[in-house]
Amino acid sequence: MYFAALLARTEDGWKARDTELDDVETLADLAELAREAMTDEETVLAWIEQEDSWFGVVRVDGEDDPRIYVSDAASASRSSYGAMLTDELVGRDLDDLDDLDALDLDGTEDGEDEETEDDDSAQDAEPIPAGPLGEADLLADLGVSEKQLLSLSSDGEPGEALSVIAEALGCDADLEAVR
Repeated sequence: MYFAALLARTEDGWKARDTELDDVETLADLAELAREAMTDEETVLAWIEQEDSWFGVVRVDGEDDPRIYVSDAASASRSSYGAMLTDELVGRDLDDLDDLDALDLDGTEDGEDEETEDDDSAQDAEPIPAGPLGEADLLADLGVSEKQLLSLSSDGEPGEALSVIAEALGCDADLEAVR
């Protein structure tokens, strides 16, 4: 089960709201969802947490490219939303795979052994590292240092990590209201 929230900076401080990820299939979709919560191109943090096993933060500042941090990449890569984040961080381009799937190809050339092809593609796949992945300093200017974020990641309590971040932002009461 996922918990997702948007933390949006406004003129009056940070506001938290829960959000649904049903229509989110790509990082671009998530960034667009965050931008819809923006006022005057301010910062929005999209938070995704899965059953106390991992959390991810996507920072969207205006029209800049999203910045990503994932607390446990190996765990996250085994879930749909986490894989979306980790694949982006390691540079996997799933669009190419989707195009091949749409053509209903089995990935082998005439005369090739399927096992050999599968083994080759497994070797070409970028490995997902265990532990944190991404920009650990993406919240440093907001009051959560790189060291603190890495410490929150190693504690294994994603719900607590969000509370600490929300407290640093000054929106912990808003967050608790939407939890």
